Amino acid sequence: MEQQYSSFGRLVPGERQAIDIDEATARLHSGETAVQTMLAVGNTRSYGDSCHNDVGTLVDTRDANRILSFDPDTGVLEAEPGIMLSDIIAHVAPRGFYPAVVPGTQFITLGGAIANDVHGKNHHRRGTFGCHVLSIRVLRSDGKTYHCTRKQNQDLFGATIGGLGLTGLIVSATIRLMRVSGLDINQSVIPFDNLDGFFDKVREADARNEYAVAWLDQLASGRAAGRGVLLTGNHAEDGSGETEQAGQKLTVPFQPPINLLTPTFLRIFNAAYYFGKSRQAEVQRVTSQSFFFPLDGLGHWNRLYGPRGLYQHQSVIPEETAHDALPELLSTARKSGQASFLTVLKRFGDIVSPGLLSFPKAGFTLTLDFPNRGARTRDLLETLDRITIDAGGRVNPYKDARMSADVFQASFPEWERLETWRDPAFMSDFWRRTVTCRQNFHAMPREAAE
Repeated sequence: MEQQYSSFGRLVPGERQAIDIDEATARLHSGETAVQTMLAVGNTRSYGDSCHNDVGTLVDTRDANRILSFDPDTGVLEAEPGIMLSDIIAHVAPRGFYPAVVPGTQFITLGGAIANDVHGKNHHRRGTFGCHVLSIRVLRSDGKTYHCTRKQNQDLFGATIGGLGLTGLIVSATIRLMRVSGLDINQSVIPFDNLDGFFDKVREADARNEYAVAWLDQLASGRAAGRGVLLTGNHAEDGSGETEQAGQKLTVPFQPPINLLTPTFLRIFNAAYYFGKSRQAEVQRVTSQSFFFPLDGLGHWNRLYGPRGLYQHQSVIPEETAHDALPELLSTARKSGQASFLTVLKRFGDIVSPGLLSFPKAGFTLTLDFPNRGARTRDLLETLDRITIDAGGRVNPYKDARMSADVFQASFPEWERLETWRDPAFMSDFWRRTVTCRQNFHAMPREAAE
C-alpha cells in the first residue's frame, strides 16, 4: 500500500510504500527479507528521515495497538508497538498512573517512544523513556523472537532502546508507569530577563519540581537577548484522574502556499507571549494536556511553515560549556535572519539511559524550529552543528534531516556498536546517509531467542 508516510518536518513529502505488521512478521519468519529492507514506523512524528526508507519498504505498526496486560497495583503495562501514548494515558490515568516520561506530543506510538528513547520535562528526575522499559520482544530476520531485558539479551535490549528501529521489529514491550495523584498540574511561571537569569533559576526549579522547561524569545536582542519564561509543574494532590479527549480541537485545514511564520509575525507573537506569561499568577492549575502537549490541540500545525517544510535542530551541550555555547547558538540563529517559532531550553540530569544511542546527557538541550529556506537554512544548521560539536555536545538524530556523517559520528561515538547490532533486513534513510555511506561491514550477533 502507498500512503503519505512523510516525517513531521515534511521536507520530502510524497507517497511511500508500506506493508502492515502482519505481512512484515510473515516475511521475517520465512526469511524473505533479502531483496528489500524494511523499517517499522508509527505515527511519523520524527522530524527528519529516521522514519523514511525510500529504497525499501516501511512497516506500518499502528494496527498492532492492543494493551496486552496492566497491573493496577504495580503500574506495569505490556502493549503492542503501535499503540498511541494517548491511548495508554486514557487507560491508566483513571487508575492513578501516568507514563514516567512523556515528550511534547501524545500522538506517538510505544514503539516509536522506545526506538527514539524520547525524553520529557522531567529528565532531571526520571531520565528517558527507556529508563522505564522492563522488557522488549524483538523479531529479527533470522526468524527468531528475542526477549530482551537488562539481564537477558541485554546488548540487544540496549541497542533497541534509542536504536532508531534498526535492530528488528518490536513485537511488544513492557513498561513501568508512574503513580500520580492526578492529571492536573500545578504550574508555576518564572520569567527571566536573559540566559544568566535562566541559569540562576533552573537548578532550584529542578530540585523543587517534577517538571521544568523554558521557552525563549529567540528573536529578542540587546539587553533582552535570551529572555524567556521557565515553566515548572507538579501533579496536583487533589487532581482529576479523568483524561481529556485526545483529539485536536482546531486544525490547519490545508497547506498554505507560503510560510506564515515570518520574522515580523514571530517578533510580535514572542513579545506578546513573554509579557503575557510574565503577568500570570505565579501558580496556576492547568490540565495535563495543556502542560505537556500544548501543540496537540492544533492539528497539522506543521503546515504553518509553508510547503517546503521545516527543519528542527536540537542539541545538548554539557554544563561546563553551556554558558558560552548556548548564547552563541542563539545569536547565530538570530543574526542569520531566520526565526524559530518554537525555542525550548531544558536541563538534562545525570540519569543514564540503558539505550546505546540515547540522545540526552547531562547538560542543557536547546530546540529550534526553522522554516525551510533551502541552502540558507542548511548553512545555518551546519553552523549550529559545528558550535555544538566544538562544545562537546551532540545533535539529536530523530529531529534531524541533514546532518553530516562526521557530525553524527562525533555526536555518538558508540554508533559502530549499533551498526554491529543492526539487523541487515532493517534500514532507514538516516542511517544510510550517516553510516552506511561510509561503512561496508556488518555482522548481526546472535543471542538466545525465546
